[in-house]
Amino acid sequence: MLLGVNIDHIAVLREARKVADPDPLDALGICKRAGADQITIHLREDRRHMQDMDAKHIIELSSLPVNLECAISAEMIDIACDLRPHRVTLVPEKREEVTTEGGLAVTGEQAKLKEAIQRLQNEEIEVSLFIDPTLETVNASLDLGVEWIEFHTGKYANIYAMLYTNLSKTHHSIQELELSRKSLKKMLNDELSNLHQLASEAKKLNLRVAAGHGLNMQNVKEIVKIESIEELNIGQSIIARSVYTGLEQAIIDMKDLLMR
Repeated sequence: MLLGVNIDHIAVLREARKVADPDPLDALGICKRAGADQITIHLREDRRHMQDMDAKHIIELSSLPVNLECAISAEMIDIACDLRPHRVTLVPEKREEVTTEGGLAVTGEQAKLKEAIQRLQNEEIEVSLFIDPTLETVNASLDLGVEWIEFHTGKYANIYAMLYTNLSKTHHSIQELELSRKSLKKMLNDELSNLHQLASEAKKLNLRVAAGHGLNMQNVKEIVKIESIEELNIGQSIIARSVYTGLEQAIIDMKDLLMR
C-alpha cells in the first residue's frame, strides 16, 4: 500500500511563531529516504499553514509525486493549474473548522465541480475527490470523470478512539452518547465493512481508491487489510510521532505497517 505523507503540520508549527523555521521544504528528502511514495500538502484558502511559496517550491523541487489538496474556488483552481502538481485532491473547506470535517458534497455542486475537474485535467493533472464513504458519492465521482477518490476515514477513526482510548471519558459531547463497548465494536465493524465494500465497488468501476483522515499507528492496521485501497494519506500522526522519534523513523514506522 502506498503512503502519502502530509507535511502540513510542519508548516503549522512554523506559523505558530510566524518565523522561518521549520521549513516544510526540508522534509522532502527525509520523506523520500524513509520510503514515502508521495508528498501531500493542503493549501487552504485562509493560508493557516502552507503558504503559496511553500506549495510552489515543494511542487517544483520534490522528487516524489505531489498531491495538492485544495478547495474548488476559482482562486485555488487557478493556483493548481499554474503549479501543475501530479494530482489535485478537491476537498471541502470551512474557515472555522480545525481540520476537514467531512467529505466533498459531490452531488451538490456538479456544475462547479465539472468545470474545476476539466480545467485540471486539461493541464494533465490527475484529480481525486475527498468523499464520505457512501455508494452515492462513489457513483457521483464516477459520473464526474475523476481518476481517484479518497475516502474520509474520520468516522472510523473517531469510533476507534471512543472504543480504545480515553476519548469517551474526556469529551462531554461523547459522554452524553452513553454508548456501550458492544455498541462501539459493532459500529466499528460496520464502518470497516462499509469501507471494504465501497472500495471494492469503486475498483470495479476503475476508480483508484485512497483513504485518509485521523489515521495513526494504532487504527491504521485494519484499514491496511482493505486490498482495494491502494494509498493512504497520513499527516498529523506522523508529524506528532516525529517529535519523539524523528521524522524519518516516524515515516519508516508507518510504512512498515502498510507493508504487512
